[in-house]
Amino acid sequence: MGSLDATSTSLAEDLQDLQLDRPAKGLKSVEELEKLTVDEHLSDIERSVYLLSSGQEVQRISVIHNLPDLLRDTESHDECMRRVVPKVREVLHLAQTEMQVAASSAFLQILQKNLVPVQNYSQTFLQTILNSVDSKDPDVASAWLDTLLDVIDLLPKEVIKKEILGSAIAKGQLAQSVQSRLACCRILGKISTKFEPFVIKKEILPVVQSLCQDVDYEVRGCMCRQLDCVARGMGLEATKSAILPELVELTNDEECHVRIAGLETVVNILSLLDAETCGTTIIPLVCKICQQAVQAEDATLPVVATQLGKLCHGISDNLTDEQRQWFIDFYKKLCHVGLEKNKASSRVTTPLIDKDRGSKESDLTDIFELEDKLVECRKNSAYNFPAMVLFCGAKQFKPELHLTFTHLCKDPHFLVRKTISSGFHEVCKLLGNNANLIQSDLVALLKDESIEVLRGVISTIPAILDCYMSSGSNHTVSESKSGPLSDIIPAFLASENAIFTSHNWRLQEELMRNLSCLSRCYSSESLYNKVIPILRQKLVKARALPVKVAAAHSLLKLTRKVKKREQREEIYHGLIHDFCHARKCYLRNVFIDICRIVIELYSKKFFKETFYEYLLELHTDSVPNIRLSLCSILPDLKRLLILPTDRGLLQQLDACVRKLLVSEKDRDVSDGIQSAVEELDKIHIPMQSMTRRNFFEQDLDDQKKEEEEKLLLDNEEKELKKEEEAAEKKKGDKRNLVSAKKGSENGSSSRIPGPRKGSRAGLSGSNSTTKKFLYPSHITPEDDNKPVAPLTKGAGTSNNKLVKSKSINCISQIPRRDSKEVSKTKIVPPGKAPGNKVQVNSNICKPSSGDSNINKKRVSSPKLSRLPLYNSNPNLHHGRPASPSLIPIKASTTSTTNKPSKTTRGSGIPAPGSAGTRRASVPTISTSRRGSLGGQLGTGSYYSLLLLLAWLARQLTFSALFPSFAVVFSFCISAGTHTAKFIKNLVFSDFSYEKLSIYQIMQ
Repeated sequence: MGSLDATSTSLAEDLQDLQLDRPAKGLKSVEELEKLTVDEHLSDIERSVYLLSSGQEVQRISVIHNLPDLLRDTESHDECMRRVVPKVREVLHLAQTEMQVAASSAFLQILQKNLVPVQNYSQTFLQTILNSVDSKDPDVASAWLDTLLDVIDLLPKEVIKKEILGSAIAKGQLAQSVQSRLACCRILGKISTKFEPFVIKKEILPVVQSLCQDVDYEVRGCMCRQLDCVARGMGLEATKSAILPELVELTNDEECHVRIAGLETVVNILSLLDAETCGTTIIPLVCKICQQAVQAEDATLPVVATQLGKLCHGISDNLTDEQRQWFIDFYKKLCHVGLEKNKASSRVTTPLIDKDRGSKESDLTDIFELEDKLVECRKNSAYNFPAMVLFCGAKQFKPELHLTFTHLCKDPHFLVRKTISSGFHEVCKLLGNNANLIQSDLVALLKDESIEVLRGVISTIPAILDCYMSSGSNHTVSESKSGPLSDIIPAFLASENAIFTSHNWRLQEELMRNLSCLSRCYSSESLYNKVIPILRQKLVKARALPVKVAAAHSLLKLTRKVKKREQREEIYHGLIHDFCHARKCYLRNVFIDICRIVIELYSKKFFKETFYEYLLELHTDSVPNIRLSLCSILPDLKRLLILPTDRGLLQQLDACVRKLLVSEKDRDVSDGIQSAVEELDKIHIPMQSMTRRNFFEQDLDDQKKEEEEKLLLDNEEKELKKEEEAAEKKKGDKRNLVSAKKGSENGSSSRIPGPRKGSRAGLSGSNSTTKKFLYPSHITPEDDNKPVAPLTKGAGTSNNKLVKSKSINCISQIPRRDSKEVSKTKIVPPGKAPGNKVQVNSNICKPSSGDSNINKKRVSSPKLSRLPLYNSNPNLHHGRPASPSLIPIKASTTSTTNKPSKTTRGSGIPAPGSAGTRRASVPTISTSRRGSLGGQLGTGSYYSLLLLLAWLARQLTFSALFPSFAVVFSFCISAGTHTAKFIKNLVFSDFSYEKLSIYQIMQ
C-alpha cells in the first residue's frame, strides 16, 4: 500500500511539472506591465543602466546580450565603458546561472571583435573572468573557465604572464580544492605553448609534476591529458627527461581513468619523439598496455581499440617484422573479442533463477555492461579497419585481414556492421585493383535487414562504385555479366524494398538521389529497363515530398544517358501525362518541381520545346496552391527567353500573367503573382544578336548542355544509319546468295546458250554469265525487287531518252523507262516490200569509227517521228552512205547484187554471247519461215511489232503487256530458237528475275 502511495505522489509531482511548463492562460496584471515598462525617451545607455539597476531578470540578461552592440557604437563607447560595464560587473556577483552564462559569452565577443583595447580589457573584463572561475556553482565555473581558455588564445604573452600565470599556479596548490586544481591543469596546458622552454621549466614544470602525482585520480587524469601541450612547449630533450617518466607512471596507474588518459597522451606525442625513444620506450609500453587491456577486459579495452589505428600508423616506421605481425594479430583478437563468450554468457544467466532477486539483478547488470564493452570494442575496431589496411598493405590484405573483414561484416551486433559499412568506401580506395576481394561482403551488407547498416552503405555507394569502375574492371553490367558489378548493382536495387518499408524518409531520399550514379555502371538499355522504372514508381508513390524531388532529379539525370530518342520521349510524355495532367493536385504540384529540375539539368532550348507550354497550362488549375506554386517559377521562365526567336513564348507568358492578375480571386495567389510581376519587370530579355557578345559567359553552361543533347541525337542517327546499312548489307548478301542459287539452277536448265570456253563472244573485259546478261552495267542487283514504274504522261511530252544499247554496237532508239520525256513517237505500220528502209532521225549521235565499246555515254534524247522498221534485204542503202542502223547487217554469203530477198530459214541468227558471235554483232535476219505462216506476213513486220512491244515493255508493267506480247511472241517463236532468244534479249535486258520467271513460264 505504501508503494502505491509513493507512486501516486510521484505521478502527481510529474503532472505538476507539466502544468508549470504550460504557458499562462491569463494576461499579465497591470502591476507587472508597469514593472516592465520603460520610458521610450531614454537613450540606450540610460535605458541599460536603468534596467541593470531596477529591471527584471530577463531585462538584465537582454542588456548583457546587447553589451557588444553598445560598445560597437563609437558615440556611446566611452559612456558605456564608464557607466554600463561597471554596473554589469556589479550585478554579476549575485547573478543567477543564466545571466552568468550570458555574460561569459558577451565578454568573449568583445575581445574577438576588438571592441576594447587589450589593456582596458585586461583591467576590466579579464579580472571578472578570473574571479568567476572559482565560482561554487560548477556550471558557472565551467562556463567562465571555457571563456578564459578561449581568451588566452587572443591575448599577448606579456598579459598572460602578468595576469594569468600567477593565478593559475596558485590554483594548483594542494591546499586548493579539487575544482581549482582541475582548472589549474587546463590553464597550464593552454599557456604552455605561449612561453619559451626555459620559462616552462622554471615556472610550470614543477606544478605539472606535482599535479601528475596528485592524490585525486581526476586531477592526475586531467594533468595527464595536458602533458602533450607541455611536451610541445619544452622540446624533445626535456620531454624525454621530465615528461616521459611521468607518462609511463601514469599509464600504469591503478585507476582505469588515468590509464586511458595515459594511452591517449602516448598517441598524441608520437610525432614529437625520435626513433630511438619510440623503439626503446614507447613500443614496449604500448604492448604492455594492450596486453593488460585484453586480460582485464575493463574500460581501457574500447579505448585501446579506438587508438590502435593511430598508434600503429605512428610507430609503423620503427617496427620490426615481428612487432608488425604482433600488432596485426592483436587487432584480429580485438575484432573477435566477445564472440566466443556469447554462449557462455547465455549459460551464466540460467542458474541465477534460484538466487535471490538482488544478486540476480546485479549479476545481469554486470553481464550486460561487459557485453556492451565488448561490442564497443568490436565497433571501434571496425572503425579503425581502414587504418589497419594502410598499416598492413593492400598486398597483404587477403592473407591477413580479409577473413577478419568478412567477420566484421557479418557481426551479430548491428552497430559493428553499421560502422564497417560506413567505412567500406575507404577500404575500397585503399585496396585499389584488389577491391573485388570484398565484393561478396558488400553484397551481404546491401542485403542486411538493419536500416542503420543500409544507411552506411547507401550514403557512400557512389564512391564504392567509382572504385570498382576505376579498378581494372572498367565495364558495365550489360557488357560483362560475370564482372563484380553484376552482383553489386542488383543487390543495391533490391535494398530499395527494405528502405521503403521503414519510415526513414531521409534515407529514402538519399537512396533516390544516389541512384543517379548508376549511369556509369549500366548501359542505356539497362537503365531504361531496370533503374528508371523504380524512379518513376517512387516519383508517384513515395509519401515524402523530398523523396519525390530526389527521384525526379535522378530520373531526369539518367534520362540524359538514354541513347534511344523514342525511350527519352516516352519518359518525357509520361511525366507530362502522369503529373501535369494528373487528377490529384499534389502530383500536379510535383510537376512544377520537375520543371525546376529540368531547367537546372537541361538546356533552355529543350525546356522551351518540351515543357514550357504544359507548365503555363497550370495557370488555369482549379486548386489555388498549384497556381501559387506556378507564380514562383514564372521569373525562371522569362530568363529562358531570347528575342526575337521566343516572341511567341513571351506572349504566352504575358497572357498567363495578365489572366492571373485580372481574374485571380484567392488572396495568397494574388500576392504571389504581384511578387512575381515585380521580379519579372526586373528581368531583361536579351536579343539574339546581343547574346553572343554580352551573355556568352553566362550561357556557357547552357551551351554545353545543348551540345550534349545535340551530340546524343547525332550519335543516335549514326547508330541507326549503321544498323540500316548492316541490315541492307545482310539483306543484299542473302539476296545475292539466293540469286546465285537460282542462277546456278537456271543455268543448268536454261535454253540460252552461254559463251564457249576460249571464245570472244562475251562482253569486253568480263566473262558474261546468265546473271551478267540479265543485269547490264546500268542496272544494279539492288533493283531486283523494285517495281517497274508505269509510264508518266505529261502534257505533250513523253518520258523517252536516247541511250546506248547494251546488246548491239549502235545507237538504240528503243525508249527506256528512266529516260526524259520527248515528243510522242509516230508508229508507221511495216510494209510487205522487202526494200523498206530504216528511217532514222538525223540528230542521232553517230559512233566514231573503230569504236566498239558498248558503254558509251548517253546523248541528248532525239525526237522520233516513228519507230524504225527492219528489212531483211542485206543491201539496205543501195550503195549510198549508210545511216546508223539499229542492227548491223552482215553481208549474205550468197549473191548480194540487187536481187529480191528469198524466203530462207531464220536459224542463222545466233544468240548474243553464243559461240562464234560477238554480242555487238547480229547477223542478217531472214523474212520468212518455211511451212509456218504460209507467206501471209513478212518476218520484218513481226520484228517491227515486237520492237513496239519491247518499247512498251520498258515503259509499262509486264503484267499489263503480257497478253499482247504473248500472242505475237507465239507467232514469232516459230521463226527459230535464236530469233526467240534475240527477242528475249531486247525485252528482258532491263527486267528483273521476276519478269524472267514469267518468260520462262511462257517458254
